[in-house]
Amino acid sequence: MSGTRPIQPINPFSSERLVYRAVNNTPEDEKFVHSIQKDAESQSGTSYGLLRPESIKASNEFKQYIAEKCLLGAIICLPPSIAEKNDDPNATGEPIGIICLKSNPPHLAHHRWTEISIDIARKHRGMGYGGEAILWSLWYAFQMAGLHRVQISAFSFNESANRLYKRLGFKKEGKQRDFMWFNGSWHDKVMYGMLENEWRDMQGDVEKVCKFMLNLDDAL
Repeated sequence: MSGTRPIQPINPFSSERLVYRAVNNTPEDEKFVHSIQKDAESQSGTSYGLLRPESIKASNEFKQYIAEKCLLGAIICLPPSIAEKNDDPNATGEPIGIICLKSNPPHLAHHRWTEISIDIARKHRGMGYGGEAILWSLWYAFQMAGLHRVQISAFSFNESANRLYKRLGFKKEGKQRDFMWFNGSWHDKVMYGMLENEWRDMQGDVEKVCKFMLNLDDAL
């Protein structure tokens, strides 16, 4: 069709500093997912389940959920070194986190929305990797999966997450009051959302995106 920009094949599983790969049924991935899930301090900021010591069985069930039940479940990795690439052309580098786009059952799929969940390993926090991975997941959701709406949530006491989501362009849509009992008090669940047209409008705001990438002091 005249006037239409030609579409070229791409590898969608990378961003500026990161690569994204499948969750594999390997001892290495079992160990990595367990290391994320057993970090009780991190889980207290993202999960409203009653904190308990994480078993390997529970971590493996979560790993299976990421691999099989999510619309997109990926291990976030640093790019492999040249030496690693030479040794193994399929190498993906050190895993640093997990990101998921949750799926809806078939009878709800026509609503075309998803929710993001993300965890970054402790030693890699504060470097902007979480924000970069969320931006990539938005691109994947709208550009590849054809979704209309993406949402994400944070607890009211998690100030760094709330600040980050606003800076990424999410709109605060409301809160569920006294949603979570944690450490002797009640806390709200704050809901954020982004629509496809808002995301597309934001793609032209190069200055805003660049400014975000220069601010790497958030917890994620």
